Amino acid sequence: MLAPARHQWLLESSRQFAKVACEAALENRESGQIDPDVWRALHRSGLAMAPFAEAQGGLGLAEPEHQIHLCSILRILGGADLSLARLFEGHLNAISLVARYGTPAQADQLARDVQRGEFAGVWGAEDAIGLKRIQVSGGWQLEGRKVFASGVGLIWRPLITVGAAQGPTLYLLNLAGDESVDVSGWQPLGMRSTASGTVDFTGTIVTADNQIGSPGDYLRQPFFSGGAWRFCAAQLGATERLVELYQDQLLARGRGNDPYQLERLAQCVASVGTASFWVEEAARRFSDESLASKGVVAFANLTRMVTERAALDVMERIQRGIGLNAFIQPHPVERICRDLATYLRQPVPDLAMSDAARAVLDGHLTVGAFP
Repeated sequence: MLAPARHQWLLESSRQFAKVACEAALENRESGQIDPDVWRALHRSGLAMAPFAEAQGGLGLAEPEHQIHLCSILRILGGADLSLARLFEGHLNAISLVARYGTPAQADQLARDVQRGEFAGVWGAEDAIGLKRIQVSGGWQLEGRKVFASGVGLIWRPLITVGAAQGPTLYLLNLAGDESVDVSGWQPLGMRSTASGTVDFTGTIVTADNQIGSPGDYLRQPFFSGGAWRFCAAQLGATERLVELYQDQLLARGRGNDPYQLERLAQCVASVGTASFWVEEAARRFSDESLASKGVVAFANLTRMVTERAALDVMERIQRGIGLNAFIQPHPVERICRDLATYLRQPVPDLAMSDAARAVLDGHLTVGAFP
């Protein structure tokens, strides 16, 4: 269990790092990548190593009993720079998967690599052809590519999924730097700094040493879908930051007595408050191993819906309240809204919603047990 003093230290370190990340994001709006100085500051903050177990030099941030602490940190990072929060969440997810399904030796090696300055991530998205493996002497040869691989050029220890007859198989790679990479197609409205490109792994050889767990482990529930609360926490942090900026704007412009602006602010505060209850409860349920998997996943899916709706409502009200300036660089509201609108586009939202509703109908989630 993370001692209260160490928890407070990590929170304060995260806040100090968030200031650095936020300033860098404002200065590098068009760079399309995270400033290398920010990555070095992330290491100095202790966040890069924090997800590992204490025996590996971390703080156990990825462990079930620390999910509420993690929730606070993701909100802090989301309020500073959503692209950075997205990459950190992927880094933590990779470490969690290796710890859960890998061997102690694999987890120890990853910890040593991160300690030396490397970062991890999870690259799961594929095109219609997919990434497959062909058995060769001593292992498997990969054929195909990954798309929307976040952190290309920064992440050297990616955890990738490879199609197999028994289910998707996880491989932890150590990139050599000569892989075929293409980021030219990554021209989104927001989240540009995630540098999400296409990586062709054709010809790469993987062995049993690279394989993490067994085929199909990646899709095990509630870990696969229930962990969605983490990106919701980052989105919530960005939404909360928008409300803070709106409050500052009203005070600076002497609009604090305008009844229409007051109504907008009240609605914004209520929206982030509602989302906060849901995200924190989703984190708590994810950490409770006594709960049934289907209920945990259903609650996480509903949290996605609540968080998205809150963010969209807040963005609309704040953009209306601030006016044209909210759409003009370098106004901080413009940057956050652009990133948030993009990051909200998570996979299969309709399926997540319908699956959650079906879980309620099937009795896996009780209406009266909601926050």
